[in-house]
Amino acid sequence: MTVRLDFTSEAFFRDPPKAIETLRRSGPVVATRFPLVGDVWITTTHDATAQVLKDGASFTLRKEDGDVAGLRWWMPRYVRTIANNMLTMDEPDHTRLRSIVDEAFRRRAIVAMEPRIRAIADGLAGELFANEDPADLVQRYARILPLAVISELLGLPLADRQKFIAWANAMSSLTNVVSFFRLLFAFRKMRAYLERQLQIARAQGGEGLIAELVQVEREGGQITPDEMVSMVFLLLAAGSETTTHLISGSAYELLRSPGLRDWLEQDWSRVGLAVEEFLRFVSPVQFSKPRYVRRDVVVEGVRLKKGDRVMVMLAAANMDPAMHDRPEILDLERKPNRHLSFGTGIHFCLGHQLARMEAACALEALFARWPKLGLAVDPAQVHWRRRPGLRAIAKLPVTPEAHGTRTAPEGMIVDRSLARAD
Repeated sequence: MTVRLDFTSEAFFRDPPKAIETLRRSGPVVATRFPLVGDVWITTTHDATAQVLKDGASFTLRKEDGDVAGLRWWMPRYVRTIANNMLTMDEPDHTRLRSIVDEAFRRRAIVAMEPRIRAIADGLAGELFANEDPADLVQRYARILPLAVISELLGLPLADRQKFIAWANAMSSLTNVVSFFRLLFAFRKMRAYLERQLQIARAQGGEGLIAELVQVEREGGQITPDEMVSMVFLLLAAGSETTTHLISGSAYELLRSPGLRDWLEQDWSRVGLAVEEFLRFVSPVQFSKPRYVRRDVVVEGVRLKKGDRVMVMLAAANMDPAMHDRPEILDLERKPNRHLSFGTGIHFCLGHQLARMEAACALEALFARWPKLGLAVDPAQVHWRRRPGLRAIAKLPVTPEAHGTRTAPEGMIVDRSLARAD
């Protein structure tokens, strides 16, 4: 039986646990239709999700002809170039490319970037209301911080920052086939830009991860020019888009739950623990890329046939009561917290350390600079983009001086049922 659910509806994004609970009642793996993908199986439990992500022998990101599972025959070559990256590769190509970027990352010492990330966050927080009040926290803060950090990490010019913001907005607007065709123009310009930056690094060297990748390439790293372009695109896009929505989603939860905010502001050394729970509860990346079933296989008692397609639902794994006690509760002191927001297996997110650091610095800088920060609208007026697979707040209007008194219960947990009353 095919389960019908609108994965882009406001109801789904406003209250994911409710929809996920409905899905899980149909089984650990259920058949459904997903926007832009079509008929597909999706996982609804932690164990089913982990099995699919770890079993590369049974589940492949490529068709038998080597093409990426989610691509269509009519898509332009430059889209195929961008899509031909580590996230869509199986072994042994995945390990070949992952080792190259791992080496480049080791040379850049990500941990040492924390003071710089904190400085960028402090500066952006200070400028939040420079031009308007209320201000959109998504566009004025949550989007700019990760883009600023990843562009510095890559060694891209500061003057080009507005281009990145425009491209990021185009990617966030992907909701259907029509918006996908609009996105093609941005993809083409982005690919051409990255090719130029790689040419400059090959000719002149420079500072940043792009120059490090070029150096690894010169030292014998096995990577084609197209693979280099797709790798830099992946680092720029994946290194900013999902963190944007982690920051805005986390800030939203704190703004609508004063007890959580008070608990965190009492001791900012707790922010690392809080970020892990925001990763689980907000789950910005809700689904993986589609995989093909290589051979008949049983997942949690459900038989999948060779040629079927399956997507893991990370958000469902993060809400699995078999793994998390009262998963619908936002508990900033949750321990242990075995969320799968960064995936698992060979495709475990390369930028997990950077994303955690950015979210922690962003939240502390924001609320330290604006201790009376509040939502400028009722929570019921906050909406999510209708983008399948990504939980992304469209706009988050905030004001430096919150009006009214705090009435939410004090403490470090909040029930998701509060969201259902919005």
